[in-house]
Order: sequence, then C-alpha cells, then structure tokens
Amino acid sequence: MAARNPSGLVAYVNARLLDPATGLDAKGALLTNGETVADVGPGLFQGGVPSGIEVVDCKGLCLAPGLVDMRVQLREPGEEHKETLKSAGEAAVAGGVTAMVCLPNTDPVIDDVASVEFVARRARKIGLAKVYPYAAATKNLEGKELSEMGMLAEAGALGFTDGVRAIRSAQLMRRALSYAATFSLMVVQHPEEPSLAEGGLMNEGELATRMGLSGIPAAAEAIMLERDMRLVEITGGRYHAAHVSTAEGIDIIRKAKARGLKVTCDTAPPYFALNELAVGDYRTFAKLSPPLRTESDRVAVVAALRDGTIDAVASDHAPQDQDSKRVPFAAAEFGGVGLETLLPVTLELAHNGHLDLLGALKLITCAPADVLGLAAGRLKVGASADLVLFDPERGWKVEAKKFRSKSKNSPFDDRPVQGMVMRTVVDGRTVYLGDC
Repeated sequence: MAARNPSGLVAYVNARLLDPATGLDAKGALLTNGETVADVGPGLFQGGVPSGIEVVDCKGLCLAPGLVDMRVQLREPGEEHKETLKSAGEAAVAGGVTAMVCLPNTDPVIDDVASVEFVARRARKIGLAKVYPYAAATKNLEGKELSEMGMLAEAGALGFTDGVRAIRSAQLMRRALSYAATFSLMVVQHPEEPSLAEGGLMNEGELATRMGLSGIPAAAEAIMLERDMRLVEITGGRYHAAHVSTAEGIDIIRKAKARGLKVTCDTAPPYFALNELAVGDYRTFAKLSPPLRTESDRVAVVAALRDGTIDAVASDHAPQDQDSKRVPFAAAEFGGVGLETLLPVTLELAHNGHLDLLGALKLITCAPADVLGLAAGRLKVGASADLVLFDPERGWKVEAKKFRSKSKNSPFDDRPVQGMVMRTVVDGRTVYLGDC
C-alpha cells in the first residue's frame, strides 16, 4: 500500500464479494473510509475509481468479512512462553481472523474488572486482531463461588465460562445461568462430566484399548449436556456448549433447540476433519480436549454443521510449548493451535461438498458474531472495516514450524489444505499481506 493516503479512502476493486450474512456472492468492489466500510456492492466503481482514492486490486479473489474466532487461549498473562497477545495477534491476522474471544484461564485468572480491562487495552495497543474476553464463571476457576458477573459484564466480558473445566456443580450452574441471564449474557460450558473424564487420555473405545491408553467416554459429553439442558429449562438462561464432538451430544442439543431452549453450540475443525485414528503412533499433537472421536461421530458433526444444529466453528486455539508436547502421550498436555488453519480447514466443508462457500464462511464470520452479540462478521456500510482477502483454491501444506504462533502443536501438521489468506484488514489498516 502507498505510504501516504491523505483522503483515508481505499477502494478494493475486482473482488469476489462474499457476505454470508446477506447471501452476497458477486463480483464487485468495496470502499473503506478510515476505520469503516463506506460502500460495498456489485455495481460500485463500474465507471472507474475517482482520483485521490487508493486502489487495491483484488485480482478476482474472495473479499469477505474478517473471521470471528469465539474460542482462543492466549496464555498472557502467566504463560508467555507458550503464547502472548502479540504472537497470537500475528497468528490470527495471518489466518484472516480479525476478532477473537479469549478464555479466562490465564494467570491471574480473568475474574475481576482489572483483568478484563487489561486484555482489551493490551490488544488495542498491539493493533492486530481485536480481542474480547470471556470472564470466569467462578472465582479463580475453582468451581466454588460465582464471580461478580454484573461488574464483569459492565467491563466488557462477552460471557462467562470456566474455560477448559466444566462447571461441575449442578447447583452452581443453575445459579450461574440465572445470574448471567439478568445481563443477557451466556454461560459457556466445557461439556464433559469431570469424574468420567478424569485420567482419560483419548476417546474410549477399541483403539484406546489396543494402544493401552485410558479412555474418555462419549457419555461424558452427553451426561453433562443432559444435566445442563434441564438447568436451562429451569432458569431460562442462555447456554453455549463449546467444542461438541459426539453424535449423542449433538442429538441432545438438537432436541433442546427444538423445544425452544436458549441453547447454542460450536465445534472446532479437528472434530469435523479428523477422527481418533489421528492419534496414530501416540501422536501428542492429536491429544485434544475433548478427544478426537470415532469416524461416526465426525460424520455426525459434519451433518450438524449442515443442518444448523451446530451454530459456529471456533479454532479452539490451545498453544502448548515443546516441553508440554514432546513427552510420552500420558504426560502430554491437551490442546492444539488453530488460528492459522481455521480458514482452510473450514473451507474443506465447501471443497468436499458438505456446504457451499457462503455456508462454510458463515460458521466463522457472522454466525459466531451473532452468538456473541458482536457487531462483526459482515460486509456492511458503517461496519468496522475488518476484512480478509483470500484465494479459496490455492493449495498449501500445513507446516507448523512456520506458524507465527509461539507454539507449533498443530494436529494438522503436514496436512495438504486449500485456501490461502492474501490480505487481512483491521479497522481499515492492512495488518497482514500474504504471498501474492
């Protein structure tokens, strides 16, 4: 881009405009004025771009809203050797992510106003992807006492969760749902019955038995979801199930939605693109929480993405350093990084014919924004100019060692994918330029 642009106007021309919120898929142009979208449409600049406006030729590539990632672990403060707000921001924009929501499992925990404000302030100062925090549902994530939800909501928390831990107590979950509902905010649950999952290393079943590894049964997800649906019914609260991974769990959510309960859910790319076989020869990069499930579970996740039971896709970015992963399987930490593979792996749903391109993009743009109540994920006049330009067909091989994330623990390492980010724009500023 030019060094100086006195008008503050930038025209993105010769683009394939994709806006899942409105169903727009057409050749056209988009104009930004400073931090916002000033105009967009198929007929824009048909007579040419007026002088004084900076021009970006999109060369027929896809111009879409920046991705909204609703589940990210940032590790700052407390574990900066695994990830920082800056390294996560660099990874995010390289992946086309312009807004991400972080879990509260930092050190100190995000359970007070100062911690909520710290994250937002640091992200603004860094100036890459926008960061919004979830706050802890219980103080210090201990599952004993509710956090000060009212104050945290006022400070900017988008919801309440105990992160990678389930809210174990039914009474506490009931009170959390009731309390959060007074602020029209949701409680985000890691749906896994803790006593059933305790000590488990991968999905329970024939493969785990053959490998001599203790298993986490699919029933752990279903039992927690069944319990929580009853509590949602009692309280009328808003409930979001994170990273659903089993056919049985999905069926419970589908039935709850049919009954009109205020329930939403997401999944992550590993659960529709991989199955338990990826654990292979004790591959710790495929040790995830929840664990990779059976092929029939994976097929059920794809079906639920098609029929709308699953509302959104999140990266579930969980950076772990080498000392946490390059150890025997039983000793390895759970989790995989996902910011830089969110777009191409989600696009596999379109490349494989499960969804059209707009349907796949919706899962990582306006759909998570709607669940979160964020004004994001749309090509709309007056909206923030948060954009991603990408080539949906361009193939590449995932090489985790080249990631911008501090940690390289990708379950998709060495996987061939299609879909490459060429440019990412946040508030009208180009923050990432790919290999054109």
